Amino acid sequence: MEFLGTTQVASYCGRRKNCLLPDLAPTSTTKETYQSYCLPGYRYLNSWRPSLMHKVVLVPEISDKEFNCTGRPPTILPALHSSLHTRYSTRDWHHANMVHLKGSEASRYSAGRLNTDSMRLMQNKDQLTYLMQEDSKRNLGERITNIDFWRSELIHELECLLKETQALETVKQRLESAADALQGPLKIALECLYHREMRKGIDLVHDDVEKNLIKEVDVYKDCQEIATKLIQKINQQLGINRDAQHALEHDLSDKNTASFIDEKCFNLRNTSNSINFYHGVEKADGTVSIPETWAKFTEDNIRCSQHARANSVKLREDAEAKLESTSEEMWNHFVSTNLALNNRIAEVADVKNKLQAQLAKVLQEIFQTEDTIMLLERSIKAKEYPLKVAQTRLEGRTRRPNMELCCDAPQLQLITEVYTIDDTLQTLKRRLQEAQDTLQMLILDKSNLEHEISVKTNSFFIDKKCMDMRKVFPSTPRLSGFI
Repeated sequence: MEFLGTTQVASYCGRRKNCLLPDLAPTSTTKETYQSYCLPGYRYLNSWRPSLMHKVVLVPEISDKEFNCTGRPPTILPALHSSLHTRYSTRDWHHANMVHLKGSEASRYSAGRLNTDSMRLMQNKDQLTYLMQEDSKRNLGERITNIDFWRSELIHELECLLKETQALETVKQRLESAADALQGPLKIALECLYHREMRKGIDLVHDDVEKNLIKEVDVYKDCQEIATKLIQKINQQLGINRDAQHALEHDLSDKNTASFIDEKCFNLRNTSNSINFYHGVEKADGTVSIPETWAKFTEDNIRCSQHARANSVKLREDAEAKLESTSEEMWNHFVSTNLALNNRIAEVADVKNKLQAQLAKVLQEIFQTEDTIMLLERSIKAKEYPLKVAQTRLEGRTRRPNMELCCDAPQLQLITEVYTIDDTLQTLKRRLQEAQDTLQMLILDKSNLEHEISVKTNSFFIDKKCMDMRKVFPSTPRLSGFI
């Protein structure tokens, strides 16, 4: 801020009678009515703020000569210095204008950018809305195509399943006449298996006889189940077929309904009359599947139906094949089982004889091991006295007086003798323990051999009994169901 005149503390500022204004009497009104005012953001301006409410001081008229004798601006007196100060400087004024201009320019630029972005946003959102609607329409079209594909698959599989179910019903009626003839051979085979379950221990083995008996039972059941028990499986298979048929029909009905709804949604336009607001419908997620599980559900239904149909075809073909080849196949298995049973009887007899011979050898070895144990015990007993003598000598030599307590050759020899005899005793005791363990093992082997001989005797008796049971076999016409 510019100054008028000189400062109050300048050395050249003094009273000039002819060139200065007369002194003014100070008034208390100026100080009493003055209250400083601070602008926001401005500090240290108190000394430059004039009074807002000051009294007008009347200056008496003076002559030109008295007023100005030198022709230059008069110097302001210190008493009027605070009354002529301005609020802001020129720099503040320019700064304030610049701030307003920049603020206005920034606001204008921001408004212009907002308008441009708004227009671009509206265009983008319009395009996005159009594209989203087209994508939704395309997705609905693809969905309808997918539904039509699975509908055709379901219809085809349903027709195949109905045909197979009818064929299986026909085979079931053919099987009911061949049930009674299979009861005799099947009963004998099952009784042989039951008697062989009474074998003991290791003889309860899955040998060739048991494998052939199981195969024979399976062969009988191929016809028996076709005639009796297998009829139950056919009934179960028919139930599975009906369940698969129900699942296919239910899925096909759902596909028809979904196709109708999606076609209706596909045909909706922005100008359609049936459109309306349904607020919150996008938040109410009532879906129970995703495209993967949706396709997998129908695929599983078709796969289940195919699996049921394949089982039905296999069951029907097996039944038809068994009706034709049952007689020859059952006879072959009957002969094969009898041959395996004879071989098994010979094997059991041979093993039984070998076990009895081995038992005799084990008994002989037991007798020899008992003698060895007795000799080892005597040897250990005999080593105790030499050990006592050596230890007694050592103990007696410990009482030698003073310098006579010498580690001489007898002392060293006695110590060596004690260690040697003690080591000998330990070795003999270990050997005795080994002999006793061996004896226990031999006794255990003897018990095992005796048990195995009894087991083989029991198995031999059972197999002979089974062989006696298998002397009669039904005739071929009877097994074929002709009689």
